[in-house]
Amino acid sequence: ELVESGGGSVQAGGSLRLSCAASERASSSAVLAWFRQAPGKEREFVALIRWRNTSPFYADSVKGRFTISRDNPKNILYLQMNSLKPEDTAVYYCALGSQYERNERTYHTWGQGTQVTVAS
Repeated sequence: ELVESGGGSVQAGGSLRLSCAASERASSSAVLAWFRQAPGKEREFVALIRWRNTSPFYADSVKGRFTISRDNPKNILYLQMNSLKPEDTAVYYCALGSQYERNERTYHTWGQGTQVTVAS
């Protein structure tokens, strides 16, 4: 099970840090990712990371502003979001998979989502 937290409302230019707690320790080959879904839009990839060797990868829209990281002993995935823009407003989901892929179909476990709202 994955449980997200840390969402909220912020002004443009502000920052938020999302957390995703896993109920079980991820395997060494696991890949964890963040996706988001804005109202009326399809869910889109944000960032991913290998649980063991990091290797973060970002969508172009968040590169340089967002940072994905993980705390292995605590089984927690993070997404630090800086310089937030109104277009970052969405429900953010963390997901667990086994392939280093941005395709959401390769992820088999999902959190319930946490709302991020960025006001202009």
